[in-house]
Amino acid sequence: MATYKNSFGYFVLPVMVLAFLTLQAEGQGLKVGFYEKSCPHAEKIVTTVINEVMAVAPSLSGPLLRMHFHDCFIRGCDGSVLLDSPTNQSEKFSPPNLSLRGFNIIDRVKLALENACPGVVSCADIVALVARDVTVANKGPFWEVETGRRDVNVSLFSDPINPTTGLPPFFANINLLKQSFALRGLNTKDLVVLSGGHTIGMSHCSSFDSRLYNFTGKGDTDPSMDPNYIARLKLKCKQGDQTTLAELDPGSFKTFDDSYYRLLTKRRGLLQSDAALLNDPETRAYLVQSTSHGSTFFKDFGVSMVKMGRIGVLTGSQGEVRKVCSKRN
Repeated sequence: MATYKNSFGYFVLPVMVLAFLTLQAEGQGLKVGFYEKSCPHAEKIVTTVINEVMAVAPSLSGPLLRMHFHDCFIRGCDGSVLLDSPTNQSEKFSPPNLSLRGFNIIDRVKLALENACPGVVSCADIVALVARDVTVANKGPFWEVETGRRDVNVSLFSDPINPTTGLPPFFANINLLKQSFALRGLNTKDLVVLSGGHTIGMSHCSSFDSRLYNFTGKGDTDPSMDPNYIARLKLKCKQGDQTTLAELDPGSFKTFDDSYYRLLTKRRGLLQSDAALLNDPETRAYLVQSTSHGSTFFKDFGVSMVKMGRIGVLTGSQGEVRKVCSKRN
């Protein structure tokens, strides 16, 4: 059994549980062009709103891309991460999701779609389409998004921090990361490819503070991180800093490209979960390949995003299509 520790204590992750709890990324009922007849301009409406947002707030691209990941990894791609709670007991208020931003942008897209096609396009599909469009807006790849998801009416604070089925923490080692992805029907290649989404966006200093100041509890630094990079990060992030943001892909964090992989090969991954990709033969080989002229990263990213978008979806008569993404009907 593999054991890991997070801020909520020590947890044990039995490997046998994985096969029992796997969420299959099958996506039955999804298809490209699902709204072709019911809301023919749906995707164009989403793209128009996102392009308007990116023109004035490009820093939201990373959080909006990450929102799709956080949604799909908990209960499936069902819009559960969007739901509010009068007592702050939904996923949105769980510790791993407190750094998410852009919920108002999802609401803005939804309003535009409701004006055009009331009660047709689900919030879960909006999250998936927005993830694609912010990627493209940052010079990343385009992929056809399968649609037809329905919205769930359940969202629990405890789900993202569940020791077995929750979101993989930013300090996860490679074994925990592989187990977490396998639980969702995603393989090791999907893990390293989707991690490449860190080429855009920022992270709070608190997410990697221990790597700079107290890695083993003895006031030391993480020996797996480039010392020169540590010195630069210490200029930005003082010990205990809870508010400052640092670039996940310094020098290129506003452009979707392969420089994230180049930094990892130089031991300049910001998070422990980034650096962990060097500790597995398959993920390490992909890092090297993605920094060569034969890189298939853009193509692979679209493929893995489609695969992730099929996790645990509700389709047909399941769930509902919310009128407001933050509220149940």
